[in-house]
Amino acid sequence: MAEFTVSFDGFGPVQVPGGSLLTEAAVRAGVQIAQPCGGQGRCGRCAVQILGGADAAGGVRRRSTLRLSAADVAAGYALACQAVVEGDAQVIVPTQETLDRALTTDRMVAEVTVPAGYDPQRDQTIRRLYLTLPPPTLDDQRDDWSRLQTALRQELVARAQTGIENLQISLPLLRQLGSVLRAGDWQVTAVIDVGEPPGGSKTSGRLIALLPGHTETPLLGLAIDIGTTTVSVWLVDLLSGEVLAQAAEYNRQIRCGEDVISRAIYASKNNGQAELRQLVLQSINTLIERVGQKVGKDQRSEIRDLEIAQSPISNLQSHIYKATIVGNSMMMHLLLGIPAESIRLSPFVTAVNHPPTFTAAEIGLDMHPAGTVICLPGVASYVGADITAGALSSGLDDALAVSLFMDIGTNGEIVLGGREWLVTCACSAGPAFEGAGVQDGMRATRGAIEEVWIDGRTFEPTLRVIGNEKPRGLCGSGLISLLAELFLTGVIDKGGHLNQHLDTKRIRQGENGPEYVVAWADESWHGRDITITHVDIDNLIRAKAAVYAGMAVLAESVGVPLDAVEQVLIGGSFGKYINVEKGIQIGLLPDKPWEQFKFLGNTAVLGAYYALLSQTAQQRISDIAARMTYIELSADNSFYEAFTSALFLPHTEMSRFPSVGQGMEIERLGD
Repeated sequence: MAEFTVSFDGFGPVQVPGGSLLTEAAVRAGVQIAQPCGGQGRCGRCAVQILGGADAAGGVRRRSTLRLSAADVAAGYALACQAVVEGDAQVIVPTQETLDRALTTDRMVAEVTVPAGYDPQRDQTIRRLYLTLPPPTLDDQRDDWSRLQTALRQELVARAQTGIENLQISLPLLRQLGSVLRAGDWQVTAVIDVGEPPGGSKTSGRLIALLPGHTETPLLGLAIDIGTTTVSVWLVDLLSGEVLAQAAEYNRQIRCGEDVISRAIYASKNNGQAELRQLVLQSINTLIERVGQKVGKDQRSEIRDLEIAQSPISNLQSHIYKATIVGNSMMMHLLLGIPAESIRLSPFVTAVNHPPTFTAAEIGLDMHPAGTVICLPGVASYVGADITAGALSSGLDDALAVSLFMDIGTNGEIVLGGREWLVTCACSAGPAFEGAGVQDGMRATRGAIEEVWIDGRTFEPTLRVIGNEKPRGLCGSGLISLLAELFLTGVIDKGGHLNQHLDTKRIRQGENGPEYVVAWADESWHGRDITITHVDIDNLIRAKAAVYAGMAVLAESVGVPLDAVEQVLIGGSFGKYINVEKGIQIGLLPDKPWEQFKFLGNTAVLGAYYALLSQTAQQRISDIAARMTYIELSADNSFYEAFTSALFLPHTEMSRFPSVGQGMEIERLGD
């Protein structure tokens, strides 16, 4: 097969076989091109410019020109995921397509309190034991491993009144055993994982590390949340329970798809699955290094052993002996390299909901290679460990009141119930609430519009922007706020149609139909108008309708009306910034008194933290997963009906939203 040279501006040329896609050439060249739709050619965000003209003149043939105007094509633009290499080509990747990873970290940091009464000797599976072994003699010729096992069992019995059986050791550690024992003159420090929840008189165990002498080696752990959009990592002192450092960054898989379905499609192509696994590992390991650096630099940290603050990062990572991981089912499969195709295809079945325990070396995490890695259990294809962990940390599983727990993101997961029963479902909200799938949407970074107010007389907007700088676009909370304001002021009707008869220049006919100008070019950071189009509004209404319909169907399935729900618990980093009033006004949230809503932040990573510290919490999450009854909305005929009814602002049945009707009446009287 003929090979051709593809040169990306600023990068060296690469050779690719004829028929390759430009995105494949970009990967080979180390060029990052965002593909929010997973390379399906639907989003238009991977547009690049081919030097040399249109069509095949520049060495590239377009399979699709969707999202490209005639002017774009004439200027040589092509969708990289739909551009086939048929000759030598020179490519320019527009700077706006470079993936911005700058999270507003102050918005991601949570205040964490160590659980009351935390006792590492009782609650923790990782133990540090100081052992003094009798040296071998001609009268005592037991092998080194038997000698160490005896000493470990005796120490555990003395400490915890429990025995140990089936003690395991890895081959690499067994190879070092003799030299470590003798280097410490038969005094050693052992780090073991007893590995079983409390309740039995016997435990199994696994030797993780053996150090010469009686060493105050720190015992560190990681709580990890692999979100579709954001990955979060907490570094924890397992002895005190204190969270030493937190860090978050965008999941690097984003460039291969904004949502789980897009990533599943990307994973099914060529080497996509391996690429996605490497990208999420890079995200996690970068954050592990970052939390290590934070601990090393923070002189105020109260760390049990100064060795941490003074040691190189690689040494610190060698003291991380345990990690608990949460994430939706797709993220967990992609991390473990398990084919995820069955998740997106009927009958929507995972390969595994409760993965076994692994070592860090097996997964590829930058911590002690023999450290324990626990992937917490999920329930079904679209209700994963992030939700079971969130049900624990939110207190839902122990609530006496009928409660609704929801985590709104690219996938909207909902749980209804309490101590006695739990039912759950997932609805595909799409990436709109993450700022994707919207013309001027963006993630919640600096320059994102997060709140909008519109004057009902002049239709002029007032904006609040993250970082107090010129706006670049609209993030999820800003889109919800804007949609509510457009509706309440009459700029759009119940169906989301723009009123083009209003006396304002902000409503105009754009390239993709009617649109409202949120910020003029001279007010924006990039010098372009920031708008919301009719298509954007339709996408937002469909997203909110999916979430509300999911709630309604879930409640109807158990005969509990939404009115009977006594509290609404909202998890997820995005949920923390939703304005309750605006969420109700567009029909995203049920119409209830504000005091019944509780915004809890990242409940997933908090649940992972609790499971990291406590065997009991880990078992509770497993019990939650077993207790949850999953309802597959795609198989429920009532969901389509509920979804169709919710495709209006706030709903076709205004009786469901009495406060919104009252607010609109007051607005009219005020005018």
